[in-house]
Amino acid sequence: MKLEVRTANPRIVKATISTAEFYSKFLYDSMKLKRLGLSRDALTYAYKGQQRLASKGRLNNPDILTICDFSQSSGNKRMYIIDIKKFKVLMTTYVAHGKNSGLSYANRFSNRPESLESSLGFYVTRNPYSGEHGLSLKLCGLENGFNDNAERRAVVVHGADYIGSQHRGIMGRSFGCPAVPDEYAEKVINLIKGGTCLFIYHPTKKYLQSSKLLKG
Repeated sequence: MKLEVRTANPRIVKATISTAEFYSKFLYDSMKLKRLGLSRDALTYAYKGQQRLASKGRLNNPDILTICDFSQSSGNKRMYIIDIKKFKVLMTTYVAHGKNSGLSYANRFSNRPESLESSLGFYVTRNPYSGEHGLSLKLCGLENGFNDNAERRAVVVHGADYIGSQHRGIMGRSFGCPAVPDEYAEKVINLIKGGTCLFIYHPTKKYLQSSKLLKG
């Protein structure tokens, strides 16, 4: 299969490919995501699953991909909002993990209600609403056993005052929501609302080896 990719320069790359690894490598290198701290594996897995969802018609906007790279410390800007069509990083910011998932680093994950842990995997964003935390964004977990209880658990994107550059040391943690700094919540929500893909990544073997969206 022939691939023709146009970059912003605009440079054209033609290659014979059989997997998403080529596409994701091109995105990773073109946007210099290593400099921003994003794991190459995180992007490879995110792109593979996102493309599978797009091919199934699960995404209203397949151009926008959001990655929460939980292999990084919460002290890093580890949420990446990417326009994969324009080869552009739209935003990076801090994002919280669940209170019971760990301190600076997340290392425990759960789909269980009241676990106060983050849930790995792929989500599709829904519509914004005004709730307990102000403007918030509903998420639908797409992976049985890993995050399909997201709506039941009220796992949403919302603003929080316990995370952001004003904090030193360990950032605050959520009840399982990928919470972002208050001052950026509206921008984040408006960028990713309405049917885009959000992927919460961690190199947990149980998830990586079991996710149906990553198999094949």
